[in-house]
Amino acid sequence: MLDTQMKTQLQAYLQNLREPIRLVASLDGSEKSTELRELLTQIAELSDKVSYDESGNDARKPSFVILKDGHTRGVRFAAIPMGHEFTSLVLALLWTGGHPPKVEPEVLEQIKALDSKMKLEVYMSLSCHNCPDVVQAATLMSIYNPHIDTTIIDGALNQEEVDERQVMAVPMMYLNDQVFGSGRMSLEEIISKLDTKSAEREAIKLNNKEPFDMLIVGGGPAGAAAAVYAARKGIRVGVAAERFGGQTNDTMAIENYISVLETDGPKFAAALDAQVRRYGVDIMNMQRVVKVVPPAKIGDFVQVHMENGGVLNARTIILSTGARWKNVNVPGEQEYKNKGVAYCPHCDGPLFKGKRVAVIGGGNSGVEAAIDLAGVVQHVTLFEYADSLKADAVLVDKLKSLSNVTIHVSAQTTEITGDGKIVNGMRFKDRLTNTEHSVELAGVFVQIGLVPNTEFLKGTIELSKFGEIMIDQKCHTNVAGVFAAGDATTVPYKQIVIAAGEGSKAALSAFDYLIRTPAPATLLETAMVE
Repeated sequence: MLDTQMKTQLQAYLQNLREPIRLVASLDGSEKSTELRELLTQIAELSDKVSYDESGNDARKPSFVILKDGHTRGVRFAAIPMGHEFTSLVLALLWTGGHPPKVEPEVLEQIKALDSKMKLEVYMSLSCHNCPDVVQAATLMSIYNPHIDTTIIDGALNQEEVDERQVMAVPMMYLNDQVFGSGRMSLEEIISKLDTKSAEREAIKLNNKEPFDMLIVGGGPAGAAAAVYAARKGIRVGVAAERFGGQTNDTMAIENYISVLETDGPKFAAALDAQVRRYGVDIMNMQRVVKVVPPAKIGDFVQVHMENGGVLNARTIILSTGARWKNVNVPGEQEYKNKGVAYCPHCDGPLFKGKRVAVIGGGNSGVEAAIDLAGVVQHVTLFEYADSLKADAVLVDKLKSLSNVTIHVSAQTTEITGDGKIVNGMRFKDRLTNTEHSVELAGVFVQIGLVPNTEFLKGTIELSKFGEIMIDQKCHTNVAGVFAAGDATTVPYKQIVIAAGEGSKAALSAFDYLIRTPAPATLLETAMVE
């Protein structure tokens, strides 16, 4: 299972174990159980602080639990955690063995303070780049709170269970046998949902913050670049973001960012976070902005209102809220989201192994998704509204070479159908003949582009007919002291490198505004909050 290089690296990591741990397996006579036995045996051979036995009797086989020596509860994996989850396995070993996690002390205290008994089950796939965050969060919570039992389940390895529970998107977390959340979630997001008073406490913290010279709303490439450029000017900078890293967290491969040969989205997002923190920027994560109040006059503070009730004040703000996947907006899409309607082929593709699926969208994203899925599922049908595929020629040629792919152009999706629980098909209209058709499917992957996250700005900031923030060449909006950058704006070509450049430009423009505009007479210690 582990090659020489992986063994060497893992052996070095296991030197950080402070306490002995046990790997207790529940196996049967299957080939997968043989694979798991090989993996766990190899791990145990790398450290005298790790022991292995097969005394487990869990109903899920193969599976194993990581225990502190002398304990009877720990984190369970109903999986052979390789691929994207190998790091999760390594961290589970280290944390169980007493190696401290790289988590803020206040977050660990929040985990320890949760006093309800919880059973967490996380369904994942080994090819899902969004899953490790959720897997690692649930793992850490179980290790640091004896009230929490966590099981990590590979959907592809436990297909009958996945079918029974109708898990059709990963990561999917269950709490006490009920769906708790799906999609990528950070540790802080999960805790905030479990800790019902966290929003109130967070609002108080935000209201007590001193005004910022520059506040960036959004933490993707544009927001991170703006923060770095602003902080280097020696001013007080803050970032309020729903999820730091933005949409890059959901990007599989990044191979066109200049000077970086290749990386993946989560690594890129982590690098953004590290660089911004290096400059002492106040990062306020998991903050959804609901309103921006322009200054009463030039030089006054801009107010930024949060969903939790908190309000921040700043002399300038940069709006870099990015964009999200566009919905196809047909009957059945919302009803069957995560029940056959999916948006991430890398994450959810393995759940449809041996089944028939569709991809809506003939651009690069759609064609790439169809190519990826064709290697996993029984058959892929791609639907494109236009009269030809819009993807790069090399991708189109590859797609057409695949024997289990059908392509429909001039096809208008009219409905995603289901049986009330899961997707069972799709209806579309041939725009050339005006005839209606149905196709039986188990899943539909929507890949039709992006929509800007700007709804909260309507009536305050000038927007284009597409909802993009109107900016000039220096990233000015129509409101004094308010700038914007990245995918949420009218700048053409929604690319990471362009967003980063625009964020840098916006920060420089905002700083120029600061040095040319008198500061408010007071620090608004008793600021009026609308």
